[in-house]
Parts: sequence; C-alpha cells; structure tokens
Amino acid sequence: MTALRYQVLRGDAVDAALDALAALRIEVFREWPYLYDGDPDYERRYMASYRDSRDAILVAALDGGRIVGAATGTPMEDHADEFGAAIRAHGMEIGDIFYCAESVLLPQYRGQGAGHAFFGAREEHARALGRKTSLFCAVVRPQAHPARDPAYRPLDTFWRKRGYRPVDGLMAEYSWRDLGEIEETSKPMQFWGKSL
Repeated sequence: MTALRYQVLRGDAVDAALDALAALRIEVFREWPYLYDGDPDYERRYMASYRDSRDAILVAALDGGRIVGAATGTPMEDHADEFGAAIRAHGMEIGDIFYCAESVLLPQYRGQGAGHAFFGAREEHARALGRKTSLFCAVVRPQAHPARDPAYRPLDTFWRKRGYRPVDGLMAEYSWRDLGEIEETSKPMQFWGKSL
C-alpha cells in the first residue's frame, strides 16, 4: 500500500499536468458505468478550465511525482449549462452551490482514503467561498445494459457516509461517446447533494 500525497494544483501547475490529467480521466472513465471514449485534446481543454476559473479547485493525488488521481470542483455558475438549467428548474439558487465535478483514481489506489481526502478538500474550499450546498451527479445506466460490469460496486454507500443523498427530481442530461459507438448520446445524470 502506497501512502498518497495530496496537492492543490493551480495556474502553471495545472498546465504542467494537463497531459497526465487528460490521460487519467480517459483511463478511469472508460470503466463502467461511464464507458467514456475520451479524446485527449478535449480532455486537455476541459481540465484547463480549472486553471482558468478563479474559484475552482483541482486536487491531485500523487504517488511520488506521478498523478494517480484527481478531483475537481467549481462554483456551479462556472460549470456546464445543462446542469445549471436543471438546477434552476428545480428551484435552487445557483450562487449557493458548489459543484464537485469528478473524482478519478486508478484502481490500485482505491480503498486507501483518497475519496475522503478529495471530498474533504472540496467541501472545505466550498465553505471558504460561502457556498451552502455541495452537489455532484452520477450517470444512471439501465440494469440490463450489455456492458454492465458484474464486479462493479456502486459508490452510493460511500457517498451516503459523506452525508450526500440523491436530490429527488433533480436530473440532467449530458452527452458523450460510449466505447464502441460512433456518435455521442445523451445520458441521464442524477444529482446528489448535502448542506455545507
């Protein structure tokens, strides 16, 4: 078991890590339930948005000098329009919300506390910004999906231990290309939230 070190990346440190962060997201999100057929150029641009957003946070998990995991978060108004529209329609105030965008970690480092470190750092950052609610969302796949991994363990129990609950009726749609597909398709995303 390797002891991980955690570091908040900003500015030039994000730039220097863009290739590693892009490769990490592509590798982890290929797994069930995302099945994401990632594009390195898109991923570099996406991760650079955390460099450019003044109040965003990017927490890297490092094994020595190698990035083996990362978690991101940003004020909700700086994230995807599709999500903001769903939140407004649900009657929530965008300016109160901090969005925990993603947590990715290579499989061999899981179960060692990185998830708690990632959420803890983002929630502390959100409180410092005066945000009242933390949200994230997770893809919803059909039980009968042909690519379902029978060994997959949902993270619901972990998320509940962190104080998160599904927000009834708060769903959004987000599109990406699944492995083996030619075109992007829209996927339902369930929001989870907690009060800070």
